[in-house]
Amino acid sequence: MRQALSAAARVGLTVIQHAEDTRITHVANKAASMNAGNTAFRLGLRGWPNEAESGIVERDIRLVTELRDARVHLHVAHTSTAAALAAVRQARRNGLRVTCEVAPHHFLLTEEHVGFYNTHCKMNPPLRSAADRDAMIEAILDGVVDAIATDHAPHAVHEKEVEFENAPNGITGLETALGLSLRWLHKEWKMPLGRVLSLLSAQPAALLNLKGRGTLTVGSFGDVVVFDPKAEWIYRARETKSRSRNTPFDGWTMQGKVRWTISEGRVAYNGKVS
Repeated sequence: MRQALSAAARVGLTVIQHAEDTRITHVANKAASMNAGNTAFRLGLRGWPNEAESGIVERDIRLVTELRDARVHLHVAHTSTAAALAAVRQARRNGLRVTCEVAPHHFLLTEEHVGFYNTHCKMNPPLRSAADRDAMIEAILDGVVDAIATDHAPHAVHEKEVEFENAPNGITGLETALGLSLRWLHKEWKMPLGRVLSLLSAQPAALLNLKGRGTLTVGSFGDVVVFDPKAEWIYRARETKSRSRNTPFDGWTMQGKVRWTISEGRVAYNGKVS
């Protein structure tokens, strides 16, 4: 990892890390399937301790510190634990170029949503405790989180209709990211609309130095999403545009209805006004 961070810095690239210490999350070649805690104990499932994520984040931040190179950029993908966020927060205070992202399911759901082995709530990293969820919300609102990422992972219906431990990780997220972010971050928790949209577009593009993406400046690629910010709607998995239905948000109320999606000047989606 030290070599990767150093080499990436020399050519101006960001290292994006899925933080997981598999020495902790895998036992006898069997992966943990949900967060370690009371719910996992009740369901008899292998638990994934928070330290498996936070320990790797803390290690990587130590490496960034030791390299003493301002060009080094570490980005933590789909952050899910309060301890990992605390490490990122401190790294930023120390002047290090360490950024992170959070997915909507990690700032809205907890391990209790697994309920009775609901495979639509199985993901990697797993849904965490209420305290971890609350830490995600706090970090988004106070600016520690740099981007909202969908962690979009579609699966066929039959893949999820198996025993919880045998089901693949992941949920769909593209169709619900905007609606959930506006419903909760903007409407419920009063984050300014512009900041929410920046977390979904301009800031992610800037993190990866994607020229012409995430902005509407002259000469950009012409990527535009036109939506009604006041429209409320209910997400129905059976009506999704995706071929996959693996979502824990079926039946949730969303805010902000997409009317048009334009990709590089081409109309990719023309939603009918209802």
